[in-house]
Amino acid sequence: MWKGKLNMKEEKDNRKSRISRRDFMGAAAAVAAFTIVPRHVLGGPRRQAPSEKLNIAGIGVGGQGGGDIGNVSSENIVALCDVDEKRAGGTFNRYPAARKYRDFRKMLDKEEKNIDAVVVATPDHNHAPAVIRAMNMGKHVYVEKPMAHTIFEAREMTRVARQMKVVTQMGQQGHAGEGLRLTYEFIHDGAIGTVREAHIWSDRPIWPQGIGRPKETQSVPETLDWDLWLGPAPWRPYNRAYAPFNWRGWWDFGCGAMGDMAVHNADPAFFCLDLKAPIAAEAETSPVNNETFPKWQIITYYFPARRGRAPVKLIWYDGGKKPSRPPEMGEDRKLDSNGILFVGDKGKILCGGWSGAPRIIPETKMKAYKRPPKTLKRSIGHHKEWVKACKDNNPKGALAGFEYSGPFTESLLVGNLAVRLGRRVVWDARKMKATNAPEADRYINKSYRKGWEL
Repeated sequence: MWKGKLNMKEEKDNRKSRISRRDFMGAAAAVAAFTIVPRHVLGGPRRQAPSEKLNIAGIGVGGQGGGDIGNVSSENIVALCDVDEKRAGGTFNRYPAARKYRDFRKMLDKEEKNIDAVVVATPDHNHAPAVIRAMNMGKHVYVEKPMAHTIFEAREMTRVARQMKVVTQMGQQGHAGEGLRLTYEFIHDGAIGTVREAHIWSDRPIWPQGIGRPKETQSVPETLDWDLWLGPAPWRPYNRAYAPFNWRGWWDFGCGAMGDMAVHNADPAFFCLDLKAPIAAEAETSPVNNETFPKWQIITYYFPARRGRAPVKLIWYDGGKKPSRPPEMGEDRKLDSNGILFVGDKGKILCGGWSGAPRIIPETKMKAYKRPPKTLKRSIGHHKEWVKACKDNNPKGALAGFEYSGPFTESLLVGNLAVRLGRRVVWDARKMKATNAPEADRYINKSYRKGWEL
């Protein structure tokens, strides 16, 4: 039907009310970037719609961090940060569309509206500043182990996660594995009776320890921002003795062999025996100095009886030290380089490192044992459960979240207090105090360089 010509005012009003296709598509794209649209609306059950993906940023993406990013690469990797362009080069190249940064503080401030979750895999001393900053912005967080550099940091990270109701996960991959669940089911089935003792060991350190600070000053590599690498730690001249790899052995940067591997190998003891905080810890070590961890250490933790559970003594070994080989193993077998041995009043269970599969020893008992039914829910995978929990906005969905990993990390770090002080530590977890050693306070909560405070 023919319509008469519009007058000038009507035409002007019409133009104002029109939205061009370009403007509309631009607006729609902007909205889609921040909107989770149900799968049944965009793509059906077999296809993940782009709008259902998390926008993830990575902090510390060389080495282990690059692997973590790869494990969540089903999502949108939108920003990457590393202080060492060379070490992070492979990860940078794999995600060319991701925006690149050196300073995680600047990245988080600039990308705050663009990201949903953050993966942190820096050296230990930078974990808490990065993680707490991200959580305070409401971002979900995955952080490599150990969760924190100090006991106070672990406590504060757990508090902020709870307050902000974000999803968290510590990088203890074995916590999602079948071995951990089988060990729990064996022990709770009474396979070896009441457990009062567990021995955990590791082949770490695989870096120098028991050494002093290097006297020479070396040139900082052109690709490395040394000041940002130090972050909250006291300033010192660059040396290859610290970075990129050997930092774990230095008190200012790492948590030693225990921080590297007890998170994995001691996890079955904490999880299966429902351990909380120790009441004391003591250590036998090679000589200790103020720069690096000792070459070897044996740390004994004492956990009290509670809720009908027996008291537990947990012994950690590293630097080539191991428990005595249990005679039930047989003369032709040796202890592996990493593992845990549960000692019950009716037998023993031996597990591989990284929460590996359990075996009752001797093997004749294992063959005769009727396995109990599976009582624990199985994981969909360590990184996958974190991603799913983020999408579901379910802080309890990631099984190694800070509600579990925070107290676990605190307990392990009590052992480092005993090592550093060279004496038995009597521990009050509620007050976060070594009641017999007030000099431990400076190690429980460290000081931070200006600009890096929590």
